[in-house]
Amino acid sequence: MKIVIQLVLLVVIVALGWLVYSSIMEPVKFGEEMNKRQLKVVQHLKDIRSAQYYYKQEHKEYANSFDSLVAFISEGEIPVVKIIPDPEDTTFVRTINDTVGYVSVLDSLFGKRMDFNVLSIGVIPFSDGQMFKLGSGSIQRGGVKVAVFESKAHYKTFLKGMDEQAIINIVAAKEDIERYPGLKVGSMTEPTTDGNWE
Repeated sequence: MKIVIQLVLLVVIVALGWLVYSSIMEPVKFGEEMNKRQLKVVQHLKDIRSAQYYYKQEHKEYANSFDSLVAFISEGEIPVVKIIPDPEDTTFVRTINDTVGYVSVLDSLFGKRMDFNVLSIGVIPFSDGQMFKLGSGSIQRGGVKVAVFESKAHYKTFLKGMDEQAIINIVAAKEDIERYPGLKVGSMTEPTTDGNWE
């Protein structure tokens, strides 16, 4: 009888130990997985920002759809400019910009990235195919019309399948301080192309 009680106590101790370990490790695992997913989403947002920069150089405004952005990345070209000193300027302050050729946007921005797929630039990682929200337009700043864009992904899209209560808590914490509950780059109300992770 004494051995049976000792075995039952041993099982209870192991079970309680496992529960304590799990309760400690669950938030740690959630945080690690969240960080891994955020890194992927941030890379997509950086790619969108880079493409938007060159799109604006070419079109004087930002793309307002991923179809336009994908077409630009696939077919667009960036001028290669050689800057030389003006031979008539003895102070060597003035320069002459000479376009010596063009390189494709795809090769210039993403040529060294083996994992880059132009068709998935607008797809949020880990979201089962949901798209980033993308907007563009212009605002007035100091009497000047300034082009703006914004691209964003809500936490609920790329943290899909993870602990729902933890996601609700993260979203609520961001909303309490009036911040966007997710990752975004650019702004439709400010002339900035910064990401909210920077």
